[in-house]
Amino acid sequence: MTRVVVVGDLMTDAVARAAFPLAKGGDTPASVSMHGGGSGANVASWLAVEGVESAFVGRRGADIAGRNRDMELMGYGVDARLVMDPERATGTCVVMVTHKGDRTMLSDPGANAALLPDDIPQDLFSPGAHLHLSGYSLLNEGSRQAALHAMKLAQNAQMSITVDGGANSLLKRAGAEPFLDWTQGVRLLLVNAGQAEVLTGRDSPEQAAKVLTAWYSQVVVTMADEGALWYSNGRAEPVRVPAEPVEDIVDGTGGGDAFTAGFLPAWLDSKPPAEALAAGCRLAARALGHLGARPML
Repeated sequence: MTRVVVVGDLMTDAVARAAFPLAKGGDTPASVSMHGGGSGANVASWLAVEGVESAFVGRRGADIAGRNRDMELMGYGVDARLVMDPERATGTCVVMVTHKGDRTMLSDPGANAALLPDDIPQDLFSPGAHLHLSGYSLLNEGSRQAALHAMKLAQNAQMSITVDGGANSLLKRAGAEPFLDWTQGVRLLLVNAGQAEVLTGRDSPEQAAKVLTAWYSQVVVTMADEGALWYSNGRAEPVRVPAEPVEDIVDGTGGGDAFTAGFLPAWLDSKPPAEALAAGCRLAARALGHLGARPML
């Protein structure tokens, strides 16, 4: 099976799940727990527990949180290539989850924002491997050059490359045109419906996917409870699959990362798009059913 190299962000998620509707300006009872997070690290972890050889490249602080995140990745079976930052703390994200499962995030990238081109280990880049780049690394100005360097190494090694859209708000702040320029040469773009609209101005996921094939040969758009679609150049209609039913959505954090990790192995194995989409939706449903963005061991 193809080795997947993930370059991206590593975070500690402080997840606060409200027991009742939020009392604005007041006190709402909640359960608060700490979990490993970061979109790139999440993808690598889900890939590893699914039996895929995965490596993760990132940066952490010289703190207890960073050491714990490092050990967690190794526990999942990820080849963790983390550079220790002597000055910045490990990234932290406060995840506020409503009683209905909706979430709002407050992120401090910490050491992620200092990822450097020299932090990217060249031995991971070889023919036959695959690079998945977290959009967060491109959207953060401090780590952008490292992300672009990783893409260049992958292109030189004739590796396939996929990129995700990161976060809607960060993508909007960076602008569609720069992001499309940074990701030239990417084979497949994975975005949610909101990110697709930011990049194209189209509120229809199908129309947005068609527009995006002017830059990427293949596009995947996830649409929450409406499932996901895949579209490629020259195709009349997109391939769509429904979302996997989830009896109780506990936490939406990491659902998109799990989808990516479910989709990529089948896609890299040249399985039909519908099969790859369905695999992504199944893994996303697993992520939504428990607290935290990582797999449960």
